[in-house]
Amino acid sequence: MRFRGPPPPDGGPRASGPGPSGPRTGRPTLPAPATQLIETAHGVRIEQLVSGVGDPVTVFGHGLAGDIAGTRPLGSAVAGRRVFFHFRGHGRSSAPPGPWSFADLADDLRAVADQAGATRAVGVSMGAGALSRLIADDPGRFERVVLYLPAPLDGVRPRNAEQRLTRLLASVESGEAAVIAEAVELELPPSVRDTATGWGYLRQRVEQLQRDGLAPELATLWREPAVSDLEALRSYGGQALVIGCLGDDVHPVAWAERLAGLLPGADLHVYDRPAVLWTNRRELRDRISTFLNTP
Repeated sequence: MRFRGPPPPDGGPRASGPGPSGPRTGRPTLPAPATQLIETAHGVRIEQLVSGVGDPVTVFGHGLAGDIAGTRPLGSAVAGRRVFFHFRGHGRSSAPPGPWSFADLADDLRAVADQAGATRAVGVSMGAGALSRLIADDPGRFERVVLYLPAPLDGVRPRNAEQRLTRLLASVESGEAAVIAEAVELELPPSVRDTATGWGYLRQRVEQLQRDGLAPELATLWREPAVSDLEALRSYGGQALVIGCLGDDVHPVAWAERLAGLLPGADLHVYDRPAVLWTNRRELRDRISTFLNTP
């Protein structure tokens, strides 16, 4: 891996904290906003961040190996209270013994939504799978949902998605900042890898992954379909927005199209190129907020 511009992340263990921590050299990242840990009825402690005030309340579920910081841009223009959280095995949320399933992730999502009184939800990739499972099991739970870059729900993942997770888990296990950075850099579109924005993202992700780690049980999630009966999604009674994009080999656009066809009256929007959060962030944010802010 070739680093240009600012010096690459470099670090190692610190005397305090849960394990290897963030880079000790280079430009520091801004401190993350304060989060809180909540207890749930199903025994999993969940880390969450609440912003905004009033109603409606919207809960945001991130993608595989993602974090709160990655979903916050999607909610920056959403009215009311916004609740961002870490699924089990991510951030400071607990990691109960595996194997895990999307039913377990749906339990995490439901617990956060119930405690916050959320009537709307946004799910990204894996989070969209958990949200799909929840509304298949409980079609009346949310009034409005956004499913952004939904991952396949039938338990069959693209091979490169499996390789990405294997590579990332191994890099986090190594505890080495440079190794993690090499794995994380592949998440960035080439056009931003050597920019200040790209370096800021890379540093934040490396610090977060070194500090909090990732649970290896995440690799067990796809042993069974996310939604066992896809036809159950036809019973959803709320409003849905499904967002996909062409050229994303981890999130096949065919799955966004299929999911939109299963959800009655769903709006489907397909972008013409991948990495939408990087290349078209404002339009994506406005599309999501316009949909969710509609009475």
